[in-house]
Amino acid sequence: MFDKSHCSECENIDCLTRCQWIDIDKETARTEMGKMINGEDSFVLKECVTCFACEEYCPYDSHPFDLKTELQEKYNSLNIDPKLIDNIIKQMEPPDDLRIKEIDPDKPVFHKCTFSRMNPEEMKGQMFENLQYISGRAFFCNLMYHHVARDSVIRERLPIVMENIKKHGIQEFICWHDECYGLWTSYCQRNNIDVPFKPIHLFEYVYNYLKDHESEINKLNMKIAYQRNCSNRFIPETDKWVDKICELIGVERVAREYDRENALCCGGPFGWLGKGNLVRPTQNKNIKDMINNGAEACVYNCPMCKDVLGSKVERKGLKNYLLSDLARMALGEKLNY
Repeated sequence: MFDKSHCSECENIDCLTRCQWIDIDKETARTEMGKMINGEDSFVLKECVTCFACEEYCPYDSHPFDLKTELQEKYNSLNIDPKLIDNIIKQMEPPDDLRIKEIDPDKPVFHKCTFSRMNPEEMKGQMFENLQYISGRAFFCNLMYHHVARDSVIRERLPIVMENIKKHGIQEFICWHDECYGLWTSYCQRNNIDVPFKPIHLFEYVYNYLKDHESEINKLNMKIAYQRNCSNRFIPETDKWVDKICELIGVERVAREYDRENALCCGGPFGWLGKGNLVRPTQNKNIKDMINNGAEACVYNCPMCKDVLGSKVERKGLKNYLLSDLARMALGEKLNY
């Protein structure tokens, strides 16, 4: 939920002036922010690429993207084909017939989200094979609808998803994707919604597993570029786990321009938003930055980012891995994909 109380104190209007997609000076930014605070339309709403970076840029943790996405839905600012939106919304609708799995509430549950069918190979290996799990649309976080300005869908489905989890008696929840973790630890928190279980970020789980099996680790001696995904902007504190895992498995996360707070979006949402002209120059700039700083591979948390960037990265001679893939390799596993 957007908090306007600190906006008058913000000298640089960082949420707008630091935007990598909108060229805007402080005076204009202040004017446009004032409009949005008053619930009015603004050109900012139309030019937004929904990369969520403004959440991280705000020095007061005021959640400016919450304001943007609310107004984008109100004014239909993103002008996305209604049929496309309807299809996306229906595609991930929670099923009516929830099948209850037998879950041991004293053990953590691995949430495979809807990636269990798209990325089954990435969820294999000793780190994951003994975990009890749930997956599917019944537990889908729905935060992807931020990319199409439909926060109302998230709010409508959140109680259903939460109830489905509660019915399984889950106490600890290992989240495969940043959006799932971000729903429970950021979205619910800033909307004053109680979460009756403990979410665990995938990277925290991976790091702790590696620490427990540290004697089995073979250092990879690799230089990688890390591709932060959009939803990680809501939970930037989790980025520390990337560094911890890299150090543990002998991987150097190369210092480069488009990483950490200055990370670039993979470009995946641009097609929906009618901003296809931004895809190639953005991706070229990002990949060139990886190569120029000595990376041998591009490493991801989000499988969708990997799907979007993967072939382009490979054509430039870099390899593609999820960070959990590298952890598995360090433990001596051979990947079959």
